[in-house]
Amino acid sequence: MSENIFEVKNLQKWFPVRRSMTDVLKNRLSYVKAVDGVTFNIRRGEIFGLVGESGCGKTTTGKILMKLLEPTGGQMILDGQEVTHITAERLRKYRREVQMIFQDPYASMNPRFRIRDVLEEPLLIHKVGEDHQARLQMVAKALSEVRLQPPEEFMERFPHMLSGGQRQRAATARSLILNPKFIVADEPVSMIDLSTRAEILHMMKLVQRELQLTYLYITHDLSTARYFTDTIAVMYLGRIVEMGDPDDVIDHPRHPYTMALISAVCEPVSGKVNRIKDVPIKGEVPSAQNIPQGCRFHPRCVYAKDECRNEKEPELEIVEGRHLVACRRYKEI
Repeated sequence: MSENIFEVKNLQKWFPVRRSMTDVLKNRLSYVKAVDGVTFNIRRGEIFGLVGESGCGKTTTGKILMKLLEPTGGQMILDGQEVTHITAERLRKYRREVQMIFQDPYASMNPRFRIRDVLEEPLLIHKVGEDHQARLQMVAKALSEVRLQPPEEFMERFPHMLSGGQRQRAATARSLILNPKFIVADEPVSMIDLSTRAEILHMMKLVQRELQLTYLYITHDLSTARYFTDTIAVMYLGRIVEMGDPDDVIDHPRHPYTMALISAVCEPVSGKVNRIKDVPIKGEVPSAQNIPQGCRFHPRCVYAKDECRNEKEPELEIVEGRHLVACRRYKEI
């Protein structure tokens, strides 16, 4: 059995767009390169964190792995099997093996369904369970796994009758009920009150250990990524620029973009409520339609030199152990 449950090689997703009326008349297309050459491996039983600011391509990557979007290029391998482009019959099986916890628990449930109906629906779609009673037992088991107890009390409620944390637990139970191999968690606590985020993440980690699950955890929050993940990959403008153990990446960042992300995290300072931190970054994120030549971060990098602008885009290289970085000047910075 392979150590890696998911392998992603040079994954791309380009969305065609027309820039102007001239392009329309001449039938010319340009592309938004949302994901532009992403490579990583996720080990069996690991929580792999994909971190970056809004628009970097992390959610698009998750949707490709979920087969909600078809990749433009690259390769995906799940548990030793090629799954980049698959038949409709294989896709049905894939839907059972790979599940998703969506960002918004309010929008991801039918408000007219009771919680038992929300959880029973995937069982009906995939024809799991001998009869209605057997499926209800599976629903109760899934609710117990996410600590919604007693399950009978929650099964008859509608989504609006649950708190934000309870609703996200129910959404997690729905993703677990088909016994998947792999779960994509797309910012699963961003819509939840700050006071309950740690509780939900702790529950997800307990369930992951009990059921030997593998997660792709997508977030913009470095603090939760450090607590929750086994590996962190930092994305910028469609590519991974740094990857490694969470403590190593956060305590000893090597890429200027990672340094800027960490510097931007707010820290409580006594007597300085309105203190504005100096962040080592400049300008705005370039358009994914017009990615800069050379290192794609150089227009915003305070350490950039001519080689960063003019030479080939740097690839990920090993710094030490599992720590990788895509920067020519990381040894000097």
